[in-house]
Amino acid sequence: MEFLEFEVPIKEILDQIDKCKSIENESDVDITKTYNLLQKKLVDAKKDVYGNLSAWQKVQLSRHPNRPYTLDYINNICGDSFLELHGDRNVGDDKAMIGGLGKIDDQSYMFIGTQKGYNTKTRQYRNFGMSNPEGYRKALRLMKQAEKFNIPIVTLIDTPGAFPGLEAEERGQGEAIARNIYEMMNIKVPIICIVIGEGASGGALGIGVGDKILMLENTWYSVISPESCSSILWRSWDHKEEAAEALKLTAKDMLKNKLIDKIIDEPLGGAHYNPSEAYNSVKENILYFTKKIRSLSKDKMIESRRKKFTKIGNFKG
Repeated sequence: MEFLEFEVPIKEILDQIDKCKSIENESDVDITKTYNLLQKKLVDAKKDVYGNLSAWQKVQLSRHPNRPYTLDYINNICGDSFLELHGDRNVGDDKAMIGGLGKIDDQSYMFIGTQKGYNTKTRQYRNFGMSNPEGYRKALRLMKQAEKFNIPIVTLIDTPGAFPGLEAEERGQGEAIARNIYEMMNIKVPIICIVIGEGASGGALGIGVGDKILMLENTWYSVISPESCSSILWRSWDHKEEAAEALKLTAKDMLKNKLIDKIIDEPLGGAHYNPSEAYNSVKENILYFTKKIRSLSKDKMIESRRKKFTKIGNFKG
């Protein structure tokens, strides 16, 4: 496992635990007492480190290379039932935006989400989780299919933003995102949006309009990344930590400002420490909120969704 700079104290204790195990394997020395002490020390260190994370450290944790990505959640929640669907029926198949049908228990869902890569090759293949216009158009096509067959929609958000390249703008990046926001306000099936990693800019909002907006504990959601904000305001990335604090982008900040509906707890240290626990938490929340949203009539559901977004922010006459 890789460790971030602020996780060094935890790494040192884990190294000591590994050394104890090696000694036990190589000799007849009983290390039970030392091992138990180190385990207690590890738990205390984790609580100390992860219980006092700054906004910038949360951003770093959301980008942890060992953190589960969209397909990890889908495959573990749905098992073999997931069927990926491809293409926007216009330009091509965007590998950064994935979608398809899957089942949780006996209920079918349309899963849509941004996918990052696990190594250099797959990161390039997935365009680092940054979708082109055809990705958003594919997402909308799948949402319309879900609406046609009365299937709930789940979107999983983990992107540093929509792809900012010239060719993306030429193919209508802004229009594609705006169209999704407009259409998602009116789709007549439940939509649950979950931020599982990075939620940056319109790239996240293009699949981020729903009846319930959830965030995992160690994620962020903002109009701009801390680095980009720092480069605009200070002409340098050196103030990214200050920018992260000012942007109020953590899950706690978002809930406090009533921009999301719930924070999904993660295992101590992040989702990558115990992925199974994270998958189960996400699954339970999907089932719970689907049932809650479906208790409303379709007209009431649409009305509630619209009100949810139109009341965001402060307005002065």
